Amino acid sequence: MTQDDDPIEKQIDDWMSPGPNNVRLVYILYLVSFVIGITCIVGLVFAYMNRSKAEPWLQTHYTYLIRTFWIGVLAFFVALVLTIILVGIPLMIAIAVWAIVRCVVGLQKVSRNEPIEDPETWLI
Repeated sequence: MTQDDDPIEKQIDDWMSPGPNNVRLVYILYLVSFVIGITCIVGLVFAYMNRSKAEPWLQTHYTYLIRTFWIGVLAFFVALVLTIILVGIPLMIAIAVWAIVRCVVGLQKVSRNEPIEDPETWLI
């Protein structure tokens, strides 16, 4: 059996190479990061690595994912500063809800093979 015939190797390549499965993996890594914090960074690396190699409709998902990470980080630090005046804690909850909704919407769209209409939006 050669390496090309190995079904496990093909499955791993399918999840790691640019495509719908890799986009799903990145969305899932972002969601898992609410429990295990570091997984969002792994997802960000996958998004940056595969964005330029993907089909145009998948590039919208990668852009959306990258912006979700960076906007979330920026908003988190603003909320962290605002915890001094007790506004930051509800803001952190709102940021978490925002990120989860963006990931769920993205997962739904990639499952239907649809692009993100406006991947550069700050909203959902």
